[in-house]
Amino acid sequence: MRAARKQQSGATAYEACLAWARTLVAFFIFTVSTSVASASSPLVSAEWVLSNLGSEDVVFVDLQPVNGYARVHLPNAVNTQYGQWRQRRPVKGKALPDIAYLEKLLGSLGIKPTDHIVLTPIGMNAGEIAVATRIYWTLKVIGHEKVSILDGGLIAYSRLPKPIFTKQMTRVRATKYTANPNPAMAPSMDDVLTAWKKGMAIFDYRSHEEYVGKAGGPRPGTIPGAQNLPFDQLVEPKQGGKFLTLERAKALFSTQGMDPMQAHIGFCNSGHRASLAWFVTHELLGNKQGLLYDGSMAEWQQYPDNPIAVPK
Repeated sequence: MRAARKQQSGATAYEACLAWARTLVAFFIFTVSTSVASASSPLVSAEWVLSNLGSEDVVFVDLQPVNGYARVHLPNAVNTQYGQWRQRRPVKGKALPDIAYLEKLLGSLGIKPTDHIVLTPIGMNAGEIAVATRIYWTLKVIGHEKVSILDGGLIAYSRLPKPIFTKQMTRVRATKYTANPNPAMAPSMDDVLTAWKKGMAIFDYRSHEEYVGKAGGPRPGTIPGAQNLPFDQLVEPKQGGKFLTLERAKALFSTQGMDPMQAHIGFCNSGHRASLAWFVTHELLGNKQGLLYDGSMAEWQQYPDNPIAVPK
C-alpha cells in the first residue's frame, strides 16, 4: 500500500513538473513573439497594445483632437495633431515638413530614435486611418525604424473585455531627436515624371469621380496611364478602421488589373489618402518598390507641361 502511494505521489509530482515546464515554454514563446512584434510589425492588435501599456521602449502617440485626448486616452500616451505633421502652406502641393522641424516635433513629444512608436487613431473610417498612415510614412522618411499602427484604432481597443484608459495628462520630458533621413522614400515631381516616361506603373488612389475628371482641381483628370483604386476600399467596409486581410487586399488590386507587388508610384490629391494604400503595399505586403508621391495632383496640375488625361 505504501509503495503504491509513493508511486502515485511520484507520478503526481512528475505531472506537476511537466505542467510547469509547459507553462514556461508557453511564456517564452509569448515573450519572444511579443518582442518580435514590438520590433518589426507595422500593425499591432488591440490585445498587443493592452499587454504592452507598461513597456518602457514603447511610446503610444494619440491622434485624437485635443479635447478627445483630454477626456480619455491610453495611459502615458502623448498627443499630437495631424496638422503638426504637414506644412501649413504646402509648397507647390508638397506637404512634407523639413527635417529640422520634424526633429523638434519628435523631441517635444519626448521621443527618441530608438523608441517604438505606436500610432493610435480613433479608427472610425479610412480617412482617419490615413492620418496614421501619413504620419507613419513621414516617420519612415526621416528614418525612424520602429513604428506601428493600432489596427482598428482606439475603437477596436475599447471593445476589449477590460480596456485600460485614463484621463491623466502625460508629463513629457523633451528629448533631442536626430533624424536619419531616407529621401528615396519621397520621390519628387521630377522623379515621378522620369519614372512615368520610363513606363513605371502609376496608381491613382482617389475616388473614381476624380480619376475620370468629374471632380478635382483646376485641371481635372489623372496622370496618363494611371490605374485607379479608391483608397477606402482597402479597409473593412463595416469596420472602417481595420485593414483588409492581405489576401483580400491582393484580390482587390487584381480586380482592378493592378499588381501591388510591381514597382509603382501612388498618388492622390495631397499624399494623404494615398498613404493608406502605400502602407498596404510597402509595409504590409512588403513591396519596397512601391512609393508615395507627396505632392500628388495638388503639385502635378500646377505645371502646364505635366500631362493629364481624362479616362473614359
